[in-house]
Amino acid sequence: MSVLVTGGAGYIGSHMVLELVEAGERVVVLDDLSTGFDEAVPREAVLVRGDAGDQDLVARLIGEYGIDAIAHFAAKIVVPESVADPLGYYLANTGKTRNLIEASVRAGVRHMIFSSTAAVYGDVTANPVSEDLTPAPVSPYGRSKLVSEWMLADTAVAHDLNHVILRYFNVAGADPAGRIGQSTPRATHLIKVACQTALGQHPVLEVFGTDYPTPDGSCVRDFIQVSDLARAHVAALAHLRAGGGCLTLNCGYGKGFSVLEVVAAVKRVSGVDFPVKLSPRRAGDPAAIVADASRIRALLDWQPRYDDLDVIVSQALAWEKRLAQQSAA
Repeated sequence: MSVLVTGGAGYIGSHMVLELVEAGERVVVLDDLSTGFDEAVPREAVLVRGDAGDQDLVARLIGEYGIDAIAHFAAKIVVPESVADPLGYYLANTGKTRNLIEASVRAGVRHMIFSSTAAVYGDVTANPVSEDLTPAPVSPYGRSKLVSEWMLADTAVAHDLNHVILRYFNVAGADPAGRIGQSTPRATHLIKVACQTALGQHPVLEVFGTDYPTPDGSCVRDFIQVSDLARAHVAALAHLRAGGGCLTLNCGYGKGFSVLEVVAAVKRVSGVDFPVKLSPRRAGDPAAIVADASRIRALLDWQPRYDDLDVIVSQALAWEKRLAQQSAA
């Protein structure tokens, strides 16, 4: 048995690949390398450059490597970009997912883990957010992921393809051993950009929105460390292989930090009091969203290891320093 990881050369996908390889799994990575990096893929895994929506390629890989499970990470993920390019997001996140699901069904794959997002919930009125809340996404990004969730649910009724949908909250940090991290040069993740600013790579950190109905006026988010998230995927795979049914689960820690609190943490950990520019809100950003993570802990017996904002920031900062050293060499 082998696991196909689409987008496995990207930030979250590469951490999943690392966890799988260390668990002794045979892993095939399918990535077009548009935002991923071949050096992020462990040498023990097979890397195939290609499109997750290419049904012929997916079918060939399933047959050649004996794929019994697929972890689907390949996607576009920037909310403001989705507002400007909705059709591009529906193609990448919905259309190609549909093709991948069909290829999986035709080839007899029985297990799929789908990378979804808390953006499906939209601008919630109360926190923490349970999986039972009716989704109401406010961005094309969130909608593109929700439609993919619906496709999986409908497919599970008609075919023998069970799935676990993992709704990520805000992913941050890096591999604790420093092997991989968030490497996309123009990534918009708050902690990454704040760490880059602390290292002098940006003249100022821009904070979007200071008039939200939150304690300090900035957005509140639930930050989950990336290796903890990857281990949630491994637990989901074990659940499916053991005959478990379809699940939809939040991936977060169940507590929120405001943007300004995160900025303060980066300043504290880095020792750099970098400048901050306060700017108007961005389209598609909810005021606050925090996970009710009780279900994933109960059903998958998942326990986080890095539930500490300063630890997450320290990992991210160390990774940014390493990237800076590599680019200077």
